[in-house]
Amino acid sequence: MGELTLTTYDWVPEPPRGYVRDLRARWALEEAGLPYRVESTPFRARHAEHFAHQPFGQVPWLTDGDISIFESGAILLHLAERSDALMPADPRGRSETIQWLFATLNSVEMASLPWSLLIFSGEAKDTPAWTLFDGFLEQHRLAHLEPVLAEREWLAGSFSVADILMADVLRLVDRFDGLANYPACRAYVARAMARPAFVKAYADQMAHFAAAG
Repeated sequence: MGELTLTTYDWVPEPPRGYVRDLRARWALEEAGLPYRVESTPFRARHAEHFAHQPFGQVPWLTDGDISIFESGAILLHLAERSDALMPADPRGRSETIQWLFATLNSVEMASLPWSLLIFSGEAKDTPAWTLFDGFLEQHRLAHLEPVLAEREWLAGSFSVADILMADVLRLVDRFDGLANYPACRAYVARAMARPAFVKAYADQMAHFAAAG
């Protein structure tokens, strides 16, 4: 395949730094040891080329030769096809990795994102909206995920892109103390964040945005 180029914003405000989703791709690239470079696209003035690569004006997107891929889950799956470090080669391990990748996006992040947006918006914790989203996340997602993570180190046996995605989703919940009652989920996030590839990816993202002021 071709040269790998990851594109993210040139700058973001301080609150989302360390959580912008190019981190997921950076992390995967570091885990796999794949050479790549990072380019920037303006945060404040999103242009036609940006929308040509990412139709919603978001980041990241990955260019692999003449292939351009947007959405972090799709990028992770693409990179996993290039490295056994990101997805087991055996059919069972591959299947487990893919199912957990989709489960993270469609079940866990679907529940955690509106919850976190309510926190960012300053929503009071005694409103009907908060009660609905907090209850759904806890009772229908975290309560079911906790016993799964209590009995395994990583979702698909060995560490994979499924863990990159799940850990990144859960660490945002943990940022707002949403894992306080789920020790296995919290320990899972800590294990993932202790990996050298995450440490480097996180530092690189923070440095990237800090350089822009």
